[in-house]
Amino acid sequence: MVRLTDYAAVVELELGIEGLIHITEMRWNKRLKHPSKILKPGDQAEVTILDVSPDQRRISLSLKQALPDPWEGLSERMGPGTVVQGRVRHFTDFGAFVEVAEGVDGLIHVSNLSWTKNVKHPSEVLRKGQQIEAVVLNLDPENRRLSLGLKQLQPDVWEDFFNKTNVGDLVRAKVTRRTSFGVFAEIEEGIEGLCHISEIEDHESGSDRAIPKVGIELDFRVIR
Repeated sequence: MVRLTDYAAVVELELGIEGLIHITEMRWNKRLKHPSKILKPGDQAEVTILDVSPDQRRISLSLKQALPDPWEGLSERMGPGTVVQGRVRHFTDFGAFVEVAEGVDGLIHVSNLSWTKNVKHPSEVLRKGQQIEAVVLNLDPENRRLSLGLKQLQPDVWEDFFNKTNVGDLVRAKVTRRTSFGVFAEIEEGIEGLCHISEIEDHESGSDRAIPKVGIELDFRVIR
């Protein structure tokens, strides 16, 4: 390595012959902020020649392609349903990227973080650097996409609830919210139902006192 720039490393192949490794050719996951994170002047490394342009005296090189492709054969090791371990690398508004192997990051979408919570940002559930387990939902090695799920490690509380609850059943629930059209009541942790104002006794009296207060526990009938 002869010198570094913000976006590349210049390599001397022979005396007077230099090539360039673009930052996107340094790591398979392509999330390197600066070449100095993995290289410094004077380092020796094996590289792959990508392109040679004698007229322009330009040689394009790759550091990552001199190493095994971490996505190759990944389908055999991490098929859908496989539980994997990884480290939370960074967040976006729509999910968290988790490094499950060197050079392989998977995405946990916010919708796959919890069965019961309406998660708006992954930082509500995870923290950077955290070691976690997740389930492989989908794998597309050709496009280097790996979808992971966190909530899939736990039973679906809604599925369990529907399996044991039928229309007509009587359930005990705590009022959690009041609205102009009725009240929401929590039957179990993460399971909330709506009692429409038309199903509240004496609601036509026009009195706000007819609407159950937040925190009170009542018996409700499941009608749908």
